[in-house]
Amino acid sequence: MDERLAAELAAMATEDLRVKATDDRVFARRVSMRERMDLTRVGVAHTDRLRDVVADVGWPGRALVGDEGAEHAWLLAQHADRQLDSQRLFLAALRRAVEAGDAPAWHLAYLTDRVAMNEGRPQCYGTQVAEMARGEAVSWPIENPGGVDERRATMGLSPLSEHLAQWRGMT
Repeated sequence: MDERLAAELAAMATEDLRVKATDDRVFARRVSMRERMDLTRVGVAHTDRLRDVVADVGWPGRALVGDEGAEHAWLLAQHADRQLDSQRLFLAALRRAVEAGDAPAWHLAYLTDRVAMNEGRPQCYGTQVAEMARGEAVSWPIENPGGVDERRATMGLSPLSEHLAQWRGMT
């Protein structure tokens, strides 16, 4: 296992979550353009670094960085919304890792849906919530919604109704 890379991914994921929480608060109020640019710069730097890692070693999966490291890499890819080309690259690399058994299928489900949402397309697995309306989570549009729970099950995910109910408790 590459302990150095695992630690680097952990540090980046920790900072990513801190910045994302700050980002959510910042964009809910008026702030300076400089403050907004600083938050964006961190996300871009993390995406660039993950892209370099993927180019050098492929997807940083369980074999290379352990379970936690693989989850940190997935989180960084999931939040790479401002760099859709990189997010697509991560999706392809993650797909190969899942096929090889080196990453969990649910990582692929979430990133597949995130890329679809960022491209303005319906999602496949119903992992992405578009908004909260009257205290209820509203899913981003889903392709073939009648088969979503079956698709979710193949990826190790709970039924969509349970997923949306969890969002209710997070707000």
